[in-house]
Amino acid sequence: MLLSQLFTQATGKKAGEQVALTASGSNRRYYRIFSDDKEVSLIGVQGTSRDENHAFLTMDKHFLSKGLNVPRVLAVSDDEMAYVQEDLGDMLLFNYIAEGRKTGVFCESEKGMLRQTIRALARFQVVGAEDFDFRVCYPQPEFNLRSIRWDLNYFKYCFLKATGLEFQEDKLENEFERLAYILLQQKKMNAFMYRDFQSRNVMVAFGNRVAPMAPGAIKATDASASPQNNVARSFGDPNKEGEPVPYFIDFQGGRKGPVYYDVASFLWQAKANFHDELRNELIGEYLDELGKYMEVDKQEFYNTLRHFVLFRTMQVLGAYGFRGYFEKKPHFLQSIPFAIENLRRLLKNSADDYPYLIEVLHEMTEMKQFKEVGVRKPLVVKVYSFSYKKGIPADDSGNGGGFVFDCRAVNNPGKYERYTYFTGMDEPVIKFLEQDGEILPLLDSAYKLVDASVKRYIDRGFRNLMVSFGCTGGQHRSVYAAEKMAEHLNTKFGGEVRLIHREQNVERTLEEREK
Repeated sequence: MLLSQLFTQATGKKAGEQVALTASGSNRRYYRIFSDDKEVSLIGVQGTSRDENHAFLTMDKHFLSKGLNVPRVLAVSDDEMAYVQEDLGDMLLFNYIAEGRKTGVFCESEKGMLRQTIRALARFQVVGAEDFDFRVCYPQPEFNLRSIRWDLNYFKYCFLKATGLEFQEDKLENEFERLAYILLQQKKMNAFMYRDFQSRNVMVAFGNRVAPMAPGAIKATDASASPQNNVARSFGDPNKEGEPVPYFIDFQGGRKGPVYYDVASFLWQAKANFHDELRNELIGEYLDELGKYMEVDKQEFYNTLRHFVLFRTMQVLGAYGFRGYFEKKPHFLQSIPFAIENLRRLLKNSADDYPYLIEVLHEMTEMKQFKEVGVRKPLVVKVYSFSYKKGIPADDSGNGGGFVFDCRAVNNPGKYERYTYFTGMDEPVIKFLEQDGEILPLLDSAYKLVDASVKRYIDRGFRNLMVSFGCTGGQHRSVYAAEKMAEHLNTKFGGEVRLIHREQNVERTLEEREK
C-alpha cells in the first residue's frame, strides 16, 4: 500500500499492477509498479535496514548532483524504509554480454559496453567521492582492518571449513594479517569503493528512454510534492537514438577505499568468463580514464591489483558459501565452480607473498568435490512450434531430439475465419484457447514431464534439450503452447531457453533469470 502511495506521489497517477522482481543476494524487496493505464512504470523498493536505505538514498542524491548515471529516487517514505525510483528497464549488463559469457568470445558491441562501463567506473570512484560525507556509509565508512578481517573470516568459516579441508589456522591467520597489511598500505585509498561492482549491478539503458521524475527525492507527506513538479528525464545522448548507456545500481554497501577493489570485483566476477586478453584491454581502458583524475603508475597498479584479486576471490567464495551452504540458495551453489576455476587460474601465476595460504588454496581447488564438478556449460532448452504437414523439427545439436507434443486434438481456432490472420502469440487466440480450456490439461501434463527431464539434465550436466509442439498449420495451438512452455521453463529454471516458431519464422531467446 505504501509503495502505491509513493508511486502516486511521484507520478500523479494511480498505481496498478505490482510485479515482484528477483533479488537473489539481498533481503531488500523490489517491485515494478505500473500505473493503472500502463503508461508509466517505476521501481519500488522496500528495505529491511533504515541505515542501509539511508546510505543508498544519500549516495544517490550525491551521485546525481555529480552527474553520474544512477537511478533517480522520486519519492521516499518518512521512515526511509520504502521508496520509488525511475525504471531503467530490464537489461542487466550481465545479460547484455550473455553470448560472450557463454562462449568466451565477446562481440564488438559487448566489448564496447564493457569499455564504457569500466571507464564509467573510474569516473564514478573519483567524482563520486568528491565532497561526500563517508560517515553515512553502512555498515562501515571505509575500507579498514576490521572490514578486511570480516571478509577473510567469512571465507575461512563459511567456505574453507565447510569443505572439510584440514589446515593450520594459526599459520593461515599469519598470512591473513600480511595480506591485510599490504591491502591497507596502498595508495589511492580515498575513492568511492563500490565494493560489489559486477555486471549484475549495472543496468544498460537506451538513449531516449524517458521516465517520470520529480526534481529530487521527496517525502511521502511532503505537501510540496505534486504531479505538476514532474518532468521527463532522457537517458543517454539524445542525439544518438537507441545508444546503450551503463547505469549503476545497488551501491548501498559502498565506502571510502582503494580503487583496485572494484576493478578486481568486475573483471574477476565468477560467471563473467573474461579471458586474460580482454581483462588486460579493459584494465588499459580503466587506467586511461583514471589518468584524467590522478597520476597513475601502471606497473604499480598491476602489482597491487593482484593482491586485491586474491582477496576479492576469497571474499566471493565466503559469500557463496554462506548464501549457498547455509541459506540454501541454489544460485550461489551453482556459482561456486566458476569461482573455483577463477581461483585455479589465479594460482597458476601466484607470487610467493603468502606461501601457506597459496598452498591451502591449491589443495582446496584439487579437492574431489571441485575437481569432479568443474565448470559446466549451461543447459540450452529449445522450444519449437511446428506444422505436422511440414514435418517434426530436426535437432541440430546432435542430441537426437526430445519431447514432441501433439496439439491437434485441441479445439482449433484456425477453423474460424476471424482468427485467420492471428497466431498463438496474439491476444484473441490466447483468449479463445484459455476460455475453451482444452489445451490447459495438455500443458499441465507437458510441464510435469519436461520439468522432470530438465532437473535431471541439469544434474547430469547435459547441454541440450528439445521440446516441440505441433498442430495442423503451426500457427495457433502449437505457437500458444510453445510460448507457455518457454515462459514456464524460464521462470522455474532460468538458464537459456530458445523459442522457435518455425512456420512463423520467429526466434528469440528468453532473458535469463536469477534463481
